[in-house]
Amino acid sequence: MSRFARRTAVVTGAASGIGRALAWELAAHGATLAISDVDEAGLAKTAERARQMAATVRCDRLDVTDRDAVLRYADTFEGVHLVINNAGIAFTGDVLELAFSDIERVIDVDFWGVVNGTKAFLPHLIASGDGTLVNVSSVLGLLAAPSQGAYIAAKFAVRGFTEALRQEMLLAGHPVRVTCVLPGGVKTPIARHAGAVLGRDPAALGAFFDRRLARTSPERAARTIIRAAERGRARVLVGSDARMLDVLVRLAGPSYQRVGVALAKRLTR
Repeated sequence: MSRFARRTAVVTGAASGIGRALAWELAAHGATLAISDVDEAGLAKTAERARQMAATVRCDRLDVTDRDAVLRYADTFEGVHLVINNAGIAFTGDVLELAFSDIERVIDVDFWGVVNGTKAFLPHLIASGDGTLVNVSSVLGLLAAPSQGAYIAAKFAVRGFTEALRQEMLLAGHPVRVTCVLPGGVKTPIARHAGAVLGRDPAALGAFFDRRLARTSPERAARTIIRAAERGRARVLVGSDARMLDVLVRLAGPSYQRVGVALAKRLTR
């Protein structure tokens, strides 16, 4: 029997991509779902299939950047055993080109959204006596790449925040297992829905990501993540590309940046 069977699992960003696949994977594991997103139409489609799989599903429109709303949302639950902070956005542009507002928007969703969800639900997870927290970073939380400075800043922050929290739970003896997820290229709408600075074509960037970088299906990513969460792993790399880049950083150290520049030039030809 799954660790999450008949237990309440909260998933943010569940209207599409990895979040949707996580909801369906948890439904298959017998979990009771509480899913949220700002995209209500997409969320309804996620819920419809999960219910067809015999899952009990609660749907809520939730903006993870609205801290008060997230806190109120958490207060409506009596018991939660699993929380997956998955909601995220992307934005392309060199640091020199980015407006402060572009950076702030990405940080608000991708970092503060994780912080808000973690802080709001951590007391529930501790009270459950057997809680699991999963925060989704990115392989770009391990290494940097050109034109993704805002996204990378947020994802590095998520990784550090999550790894510090895991240590704190262990030190305090709290019954909460904490997992940081580092996906590589996953075939989700995030790149197609991403913004970009003036002069860059978001549609072309999304098509390039789908064609050249997205190697893993959302369903496979979800299976990998849930398996890691069940086992209480500290970190999970999703996709062969993520594992390869992790090895590169370990072996090359800061010199990986030269490799990254060369690869970026090759990919954008």
